[in-house]
Amino acid sequence: MTAARLSGLDDTATQRVIGAARALALGRAEQAAAQLELARQRYPEHPEILRLHAGILNLHGDYNGARQAMERAVALRPLDALYHNTLATILGSAGDFDAAIRELRRACELDPALVTAWYNLGLMLVRSVRYEEAADALRRAVQLDPDNMAARAQLGEMLRVQGRDDEAVAEYRKVIAAQPWTGMAWWGLADLRTGALGADDIPRMDAALRDAHATDNDRIATGFALAMAFDEQGRYDEALGALKHANAIARLHQRWSATGFSRLVDTVNQAFAPPVAGAADPDLGREAIFIVGLPRSGTTLAEQILASHSEVEGVGELPDLALVLAEESRRLGKAYPAWVQGATPADWRRLGQRYLERTARWRHRRPRFTDKLPGNWIHIGAIRAMLPGAAIIVCRRDPLETCLSCYRQLLPPGNEWSRTPEDLAGFWRDFDRTVSHWAGVPSAPVYQHDYETLIAEPEAAIRHLLDACGLRFEDACLHFYASRRDVRSPSATQVRRPLQTDTARAPRYGNLLDPMRAALGLPTSGS
Repeated sequence: MTAARLSGLDDTATQRVIGAARALALGRAEQAAAQLELARQRYPEHPEILRLHAGILNLHGDYNGARQAMERAVALRPLDALYHNTLATILGSAGDFDAAIRELRRACELDPALVTAWYNLGLMLVRSVRYEEAADALRRAVQLDPDNMAARAQLGEMLRVQGRDDEAVAEYRKVIAAQPWTGMAWWGLADLRTGALGADDIPRMDAALRDAHATDNDRIATGFALAMAFDEQGRYDEALGALKHANAIARLHQRWSATGFSRLVDTVNQAFAPPVAGAADPDLGREAIFIVGLPRSGTTLAEQILASHSEVEGVGELPDLALVLAEESRRLGKAYPAWVQGATPADWRRLGQRYLERTARWRHRRPRFTDKLPGNWIHIGAIRAMLPGAAIIVCRRDPLETCLSCYRQLLPPGNEWSRTPEDLAGFWRDFDRTVSHWAGVPSAPVYQHDYETLIAEPEAAIRHLLDACGLRFEDACLHFYASRRDVRSPSATQVRRPLQTDTARAPRYGNLLDPMRAALGLPTSGS
């Protein structure tokens, strides 16, 4: 923090601001807020105080409040690259990736040596499925600061996406050798799922958790990696213990309101009940194949199968649908779905065309493309109204296996429902009732693709999946694992191999999963 940013504050406020910045850097929102409160009372419009306050609101999930505070700060210091970087972080947290990328490019223009802006630009481009641009930004960060192990770890992730596993392992090991507390490097090794972690790594990860250099984010990522290593050694009780501890740390930063989310799901479902009069052209959106479901339910596998078809480009998890809905909300000054009932068929057609415009780049090589953002299940009604010709594939897997897999996975921001068995079960029920409703609406059919059926009867299941998308059968779809494409998902390694029949993990944990079974309303092992 430079002296210029603290200009105009008295000594007491300066010390409070410095303390708040330190707490915020550690992700400790409550501590930061307590430190900042006195300074905020004295200097409510000071740009540095506004910046830190925005960061605190962002950690609390108040994205609108954070954005407003940070936009005021930027207006006061428009030439400060760090301020544009902070605003971009907030925009990214709210899901407005396009605006975040614009702010980060502005930060890089203002200060080409600001490593954190290049690094964050790389992350935001990754989230926007713009991998080549992301790799360029991350390389720039590493060039500017060769010791930036976070950027190196992210480069390892890009290598994994490209299927260059050996190179990814080497990159992660370089990071660990230099900074053994770096959680994302440990998790990168674990997420390869190729035996990249060994039994001798367990004590090293245990030491990393206690390392004074480690941040809470490091401890969360290392904790998930440690749990994966325990699992591979058959030490299931210890694996669950490591997961419980890592998830508890994560919950200190951002809590999940299961009740609030259920209310949101109800509100969205009610807005489309009965189904609204959508775009009149029944073929609008035929290019798009939406793949939805919970993470770890087979969505990546379904996409890999479809992407092996000569007519389909496998794209990954696109943010565009939610961004189009958010654009309309901003235009109307109403939150989604409050404007749904007032939308006309012409409005829905306009929104559908806007989505196709945003995703046009994915149709340069092949006429159809996949949009595999799992959480788009909440928007099935909007998809049907905007893009009546689109295919919607709902991936299902045994609920206990799905919830356990989500609990074991270090999911990206926005998946805070995965921290406890109770929240997981609530989220699964919201998903189940929503897709079950849409599966029963004749005018808005969705296809439910079952993971266990695929494992048991692969060719029949793949033929049904292709039929649901209006695609002819191609033998390459049976040999999906031979397709070469970038895959950014926890299942990247698995989908490059033939189908495995031993993927069920719940039986290995036995009665240790009884709390999760009870939360899901399933019989416990003693029942």
